[in-house]
Amino acid sequence: MAWKLKGRNALVTGGAKRIGKEVATALAKEGANVCIHYSSSEAEAGGLKAALESLGVRSWLMQADFDKNGYEGLIEKAAKETGGIDILVNNASIFPQSTLQDMTLEGLSANIRVNAWAPFVLIRDLAKISENARVVNLLDSRLSGYDWSHAEYILSKHLFSALTRMAAVEYAPGLVINAVAPGLILPPPGKDMEYIERLRKTVPLKKRGSPGEIAEAVIYLLKSEFLAGEVIYVDGGRHLIEYDRGPHPD
Repeated sequence: MAWKLKGRNALVTGGAKRIGKEVATALAKEGANVCIHYSSSEAEAGGLKAALESLGVRSWLMQADFDKNGYEGLIEKAAKETGGIDILVNNASIFPQSTLQDMTLEGLSANIRVNAWAPFVLIRDLAKISENARVVNLLDSRLSGYDWSHAEYILSKHLFSALTRMAAVEYAPGLVINAVAPGLILPPPGKDMEYIERLRKTVPLKKRGSPGEIAEAVIYLLKSEFLAGEVIYVDGGRHLIEYDRGPHPD
């Protein structure tokens, strides 16, 4: 029997745009109520809230800046607003460019705070108030190696990957924790679709994925009754061949 999503309350971090928006929409289509966390995308979050409510579920907005420790107390606030959090999707992240040559301690710390520490604190806080909840973390398919153009970012995601595995054991069986590692899905902020098209040749399946495929993987993991600490790579096989070859251009 699959774990039922209908009537559950979900918190999706970075839920107003891009992959987060797709995940929030997929949850609503499954009948889950959705708390949309956002940092600065207030207008997009408001529009998504209306769209989700049109599907017959409840939706709430939750603003917090993770780079300013806004994650502290967020689970408690969301639980108070919604009546309890059953599902946490850790999607929010930052993606600045950096190499080993220009990486700084301050930059690395900023990436760790948003991409690893904040979602871990949310998991730990959820474990304190729930004995039956599901968590899906959004990682990165480049965890099979390195992203030499975003060194601070990828190091923070390696840390988050380790925390995912550790938390999956530490907080079981009350929390069931898994992860999705997206590959070539959307261009990063500041890049256009031509950027994605150039990289299609690096994917064994010779195509890019869609945000909907990430959302489908999230839903699958949430419904599963016997997966824990699992990472699903949704990347067309790219993690199998790409990232152990040293520095490479964007």
